[in-house]
Amino acid sequence: MSTTLVERNQLEYTAKVLKTIAHPVKLEILKILANNEPLDVTTLCRHVGMGCQISMMSHHLAKMKDNGVLNSKKHGKQVFYSIANRKLLNVFNCIENCSDA
Repeated sequence: MSTTLVERNQLEYTAKVLKTIAHPVKLEILKILANNEPLDVTTLCRHVGMGCQISMMSHHLAKMKDNGVLNSKKHGKQVFYSIANRKLLNVFNCIENCSDA
């Protein structure tokens, strides 16, 4: 049975989202935002803790925003980020339920 165009588009979207979040810091950003959104770059970096660089955090956030994972809203000079679709958080439950670890 061949894949329909709608199914193909959904598969491509799913692959794009998974590729976008496939980094420990990006997953941590999602976990932090799940409980504290919206947050700015500096606050997110504080939540991540030692070793967090604002420039790297900004890069991760921009990539996630560009790929539809996050939304952003500007207030003055600050940009606040939130999760674009909270259903994405189900990926944590799925992985935790499928893991033996």
